[in-house]
Amino acid sequence: MSAKTGHSQTTKALPGQQLQITLSDIAQLARVQRPVVSMWRSRSKNSDTPFPPAVATHDRQELFDAVEVTTWLAATGRGNNPHAAEDAAAFAAPLGPETKHIHFAGLTALIALRTLTDAPLGSQDADVLLDSADEYDPDDEFLFAEIEALGPNLLNLAAYADLLTDASYTASAAFERLLGDRFRAGPPVQANTMLTSEAIELLAATAVELAANSEQDPVFTDDGGSDFLLAVADILGEAAPATLCVGTLASDSARLARRRMRVHGQSKENLQVTNHAGSGHQERAKVRLAQFPSPSFPTSDAVEVLTAIDNISLDMDDQACAVVLAPAPILTDSLQRTTHNREAEAIRSDILRSDRVRAIVRLPQGLLPSRPRQAQALWVLGPAHANVTIADRWTMVADLSRQEMTADVRADLVGDLAASMGSRDHVRAHSFRFAKLVRTRSLLARQGALTAAAQSPEIPDLPAVAANAAASELIQAESILDALNETHAAPLHMDLLAETRPALTPTTVGAAITAGSLKYLPGRRLADGHLEPPLPGRAQFTVIGVEELSGELAHEARKVSQLVFANAYPQGRLTEPGDVIFATGAQAGAMVDEAGAAVVLYPARILRISAKNANGLLPAVLAQDLAGPPGDWRQCPARRMHDGAKPALSGALAAVAAERRRLAVRLQQLDELSELLLDGAVQGSFSVLNFGMTTEGTS
Repeated sequence: MSAKTGHSQTTKALPGQQLQITLSDIAQLARVQRPVVSMWRSRSKNSDTPFPPAVATHDRQELFDAVEVTTWLAATGRGNNPHAAEDAAAFAAPLGPETKHIHFAGLTALIALRTLTDAPLGSQDADVLLDSADEYDPDDEFLFAEIEALGPNLLNLAAYADLLTDASYTASAAFERLLGDRFRAGPPVQANTMLTSEAIELLAATAVELAANSEQDPVFTDDGGSDFLLAVADILGEAAPATLCVGTLASDSARLARRRMRVHGQSKENLQVTNHAGSGHQERAKVRLAQFPSPSFPTSDAVEVLTAIDNISLDMDDQACAVVLAPAPILTDSLQRTTHNREAEAIRSDILRSDRVRAIVRLPQGLLPSRPRQAQALWVLGPAHANVTIADRWTMVADLSRQEMTADVRADLVGDLAASMGSRDHVRAHSFRFAKLVRTRSLLARQGALTAAAQSPEIPDLPAVAANAAASELIQAESILDALNETHAAPLHMDLLAETRPALTPTTVGAAITAGSLKYLPGRRLADGHLEPPLPGRAQFTVIGVEELSGELAHEARKVSQLVFANAYPQGRLTEPGDVIFATGAQAGAMVDEAGAAVVLYPARILRISAKNANGLLPAVLAQDLAGPPGDWRQCPARRMHDGAKPALSGALAAVAAERRRLAVRLQQLDELSELLLDGAVQGSFSVLNFGMTTEGTS
């Protein structure tokens, strides 16, 4: 027996059929270069163990018996795959590679059925297989027709589907092996629209980031294919719940996408795979992923593509957004002055005028292998700007034509795209790496490429409302301060003055770490037995973790003995005054440790501002930024301020914090008094007489 449980060291053959394999596939099976196989064949010709002869030819390509080949590999010790006999079915096919092409849909349907039934198919008769297909696909939406169409080949191909699945370890791997050879074995439309992994990951990561703020499980939809949804599933992993909607289109490509997602989604309990979102998802965040052309929408006509995008925009509600990829000549470039393109330009302008296009990005060439010289472009659609006049609406524009789509470029672009969906304050606080904000009306008036606006001057501090917004904030702060001082005996003494200096450009947490303005320190794992409550007279360190940051536990609720910490964690570190402690994920939060000498419990983390090179960073401001919308904390905008303003602001914030602590003590005292009044009145200990009135004349 080999490392693959349940497999023998001989290649299994199909009843009455021969698994045939090409020389190229033999090289892949043996894990050697293609010329090596030809060398084996020529050098062993006159030996005691000659290379097996070809048993057939197809399109001038020689085919070999897979059983004979794996037997020869085992006898001669050739190749680098000790499990070649077991793996052969993944590289061979009944009666040659054309079987995978002719019966591509049927084979993928059989693998999907095997996944759904969780049982081998080869030992079942045709009627049972068709009954199972009807049971799992009663409306014939993804596999019944494909299995029924196999006719007399059903049983042999069902047995081959078993061999292919076993040789590939999992059904999903077997399915991907069939899809991976799209240029030869799959439908041409699959090859013509296949994107690079960089493009797929970019759109999937953008979609996941757009849904990061959703309070309910998000819904991701793609009518065109399954590559995007599969990448979304990979990013979500096995913890984050979501619904993956593969649409209701009746095309062969859409049916293939449904089969693929059911094969991959069957093993993930956190993901629900469905054909349509349904009425129960109306209140959930919905992210639509779309590619044009796609397997289900193969045309690249500008009018038809833009009309389809316009329909997506019209179908969106305020809970929905969309990430759209299409050729740059359609989405961003100047449309040639023809009658047909004037119609396309009118449709594109109408979509821009709807104020749902929040970001426009021109991407580099090479993302579509079938057309390597064609640049792609990306649009992000979302709800129209709230409370923003038509003249002041903005769109994020970026031109990455000359950028290589590396992991860091994709991550920063995703951060920019997610920020484009934010409010004016959120956008203003974000440090854009690639994008610029331009007035949407300037895009509508532009005759050339839309992304040429990325080279023009950026909107200063967003659409001409910064001064009014600043004045409004000052007035609101003064009003609140006056109200507080009127109702309390201990007023907060501070003077507020309109700032004349321009605000400093925000940076990001990651950039500040690189520049040395911030130092990142991970939290420390502590054994559960070392955590204890506050004990009078015992030397203890305060423990701060996710529970304290989220408010689930009160500050100072958990401690660790100083002696235990010193002995058990000799490399452990303590916080310093001014450290910012934060956590990400479902229980995200951030706080400033004013006192220091605390132990930060993993997965909470520490950011420490450099005393010599603060570069405008202030702990309280950084904590507020980190407590914002979830996402990659390294891309979190970090607002900066002028050094001269820091002391007064720090003092004012300290006074507010002191007042908050005083009120917290008073609130606790009021709660205790309320309980005592209730208990005393009920138990007859005392009674309340004429509250708020004089007690004179009472007896």
